[in-house]
Amino acid sequence: MCPGPAPHDTCRKAARRALWKAVVAEPHCRQPPRSRKRLAALAALLRGEESVVRSRVAARGGNPLRAGKDATRAFVTGDFSPTGLVDDVSELSPLEMLAVQSWLSFYSSNYVFVGKLVGRFYDESGAPTEALRQAEAAIEEGLKFKAESDQRKQQFPPCNSEWSSAGGSRFWCSKQSGGVNRDWIGVPRKLYVPGSRGSRCVCVRTTGPPSGQLDSPEHRDRGDLDNPHLEEYEGCHPLAEWCVLQA
Repeated sequence: MCPGPAPHDTCRKAARRALWKAVVAEPHCRQPPRSRKRLAALAALLRGEESVVRSRVAARGGNPLRAGKDATRAFVTGDFSPTGLVDDVSELSPLEMLAVQSWLSFYSSNYVFVGKLVGRFYDESGAPTEALRQAEAAIEEGLKFKAESDQRKQQFPPCNSEWSSAGGSRFWCSKQSGGVNRDWIGVPRKLYVPGSRGSRCVCVRTTGPPSGQLDSPEHRDRGDLDNPHLEEYEGCHPLAEWCVLQA
């Protein structure tokens, strides 16, 4: 805040100078970025400060609560209140940290990088802190989880499903169920993923070698039916392409 009855322009210039002192500028940035019409807002997100002079939102004033502070956590939680605008991401899960990575990519593609904000993720010399290394490690772990999840979805595509009070739950498989295009239909099964609660319906390939052994000449021609994480639906034919569970 600018104390006293200083004119608006003077207050704004003072705020800009104070903000720039808190930013470790990159070599090519010799002065604070300037908007053609107004002061550029600065948004900090994990890895540095981004000038939003090209943003339509910033051109209309931006978010005054977000400008000049690291609000990484809020980009995931959606809490942009004064109490939610914090930089502590230690309690975010690896998969939640992928949302941070997505925002990083967005800012890198659309905004001008101007420097690093001194604080939780960078010291006064601009060197990364342990908090940044931990955050980046969480992102890497999230990417690994996502790759495994994508691979699992190809192997076990989600079932189509519907529910009605009269008919109960109905699950069925098709060559496009779960948004996965393939040359087989499959049968519904419960899939229990280690570390996850409960099960979900997936379509399971019924012929050929099991996944992971597609080149094996010796197999039982049962596809992935014998996977230990699968369970049949009680009351449904084990090789039917659909299953109805009465309410």
